[in-house]
This record gives sequence, structure tokens and C-alpha cells, in this order.
Amino acid sequence: MILDWLEEWFKGVLIDGITSNLTGLFDTVNTKVGEIAADVGATPQGWNSGIFNMLRNLSETVIVPIAGAILALIMCYELIQLIAERNSMHDMDSWMLFRWVFKSAAAIILVSNTWNIVMGVFDLTQSVVNQSAGVIIGNTSIDITSVVTDLDTRLSAMDIGGLLGLWFQSLFVGLTMNILSICIMLVVYGRMIEIYLVTSLGPIPLATIGNSEWRGMGQGYLKSLFALGFQAFLIMVVTGIYAVLVQNIALSDDVSGAIWGCMGYTVLLCFCLFKTGSIAKAVFAAH
Repeated sequence: MILDWLEEWFKGVLIDGITSNLTGLFDTVNTKVGEIAADVGATPQGWNSGIFNMLRNLSETVIVPIAGAILALIMCYELIQLIAERNSMHDMDSWMLFRWVFKSAAAIILVSNTWNIVMGVFDLTQSVVNQSAGVIIGNTSIDITSVVTDLDTRLSAMDIGGLLGLWFQSLFVGLTMNILSICIMLVVYGRMIEIYLVTSLGPIPLATIGNSEWRGMGQGYLKSLFALGFQAFLIMVVTGIYAVLVQNIALSDDVSGAIWGCMGYTVLLCFCLFKTGSIAKAVFAAH
């Protein structure tokens, strides 16, 4: 009699513990996934104006003068080459010199307006992301109680060994969900920090884009900007696929299987989010 009572009491403790662990098990991940659309849909100036203003001041006061010096060296080198190729200006037409002057002026304007050009790229890409947000993103929330119906009844039908194993599993999955939510934050926040770092050095590669020998640096820089911008679109696509998958989790009598199935989709989400950067760079050949 006492053993039966202890068994029922212990089962009740395990059932309460499992129910407590499963309640809100995916809340942290649901919150982070729900914030993805807002975070990747923000422009650099809208995401954090303090960081944006600081980097803009640094770029304009520190990097632009360096880019100007590099541009001056490049244009002087081009002028020397032009003079040497035309027999010390004996075979030079006036339009060649005019072309050099025009090219130099265009390069100066380009470097002076680097920040506006860079922000224009991200404004373009973010408009694409925002237009697609309503189509791609769906309900990304996972609620294990809705996936597994009659949870209390199913737990009551299990023996102590099964309940004890499920309790340990729910603890492990709960810890893993917190780690995965951090991974999601790292991808989204890491992309924005990478954008800030890349844009802060923008004047230097753009100073080389007018020279036939050095323009590869500037072209590669512009490709990297478009890759970073459209990475947000890929993140939205991945999140949309995740939303479809989690809403089609098959109902099962196996509570443990349902928990691991939900966790598997979340792990898949994190893996694909980490791959979006390399995929975007591969598409735009930004290596």
C-alpha cells in the first residue's frame, strides 16, 4: 500500500516536472524567430542609429582622407602612364587629358559620396526584403501542447522508467533550445555588425574602382555589399520554410518523438541560417 502510494506520488512529481519543462519549452526560440523579420528588415541606420552615426563619423573623418590619398596616387600613376604611352605628350590629343580630368572628378565624387552609395545599396535590398516579408513569413511558433494532444493522459499511462527518461530529455531539450536561440541571435546580429564593419571602410575600395588594374577591389566590395543585403532575403526564405515545416509536424502518440522532432527543425533552422552568408556570397561571387 505504501509502495503504491509512493509510486503514484513519484509519478505525479515526474508528470508535473515534465509538464513544467514542456510548457514554454520553445518560447525563447519562438521569440527569437519572431524577431528575425524585424531585425533583417531594418536598414543599418534603422537597426541602431548610435552605431550608425559613430561609424559614419569615423568613416568620414578617418577613412575618407586615406581613400583620398590612395585615389591621388592612383590618378597620378594613370597620368604618368598616359604621358609615357604618348611619347611625353607629343602624341597626346586634348580629349585624352580631358578624359583623365573627367575620370578623376568622377572618382572624387564617388569617394566623397561613398556613404550615400553604400546606404543606397542597402535601401534597395531592404525594400526587397520588406516586400517579401508578408509573403514568406508565416506562423513560426512551436507549441508542444498543441503538437501532442491529451498530454496529461499520455503521461499518466507511462511507467516510472519512461517518465524519468522523458523528464531528462525535456531538461536536455530545454537547455538546447536556449543555446539555439543564442545561435539565431548570433546570425542576425553578426550580419548587422558585419555590415557596419564593411561600410566603415567603404571609401578605400571605391577609390580604386576607376583604375583598370585596381578596380577588382572596388568591384569585389560592391559584390560583398549586395551579398550582405540579399542575405537578409535568404534568411527570410529559410524562416518561411521553417514556418511551413513546424506547422506540419505530424501528431504522434510518442511524446518523446514529437519533442525531438520540433528540436530537429530548430537545429535545421540554425544550420541553414549560418549557411545564408556563404550562399549569398557564392551567388554574387563575392569571395
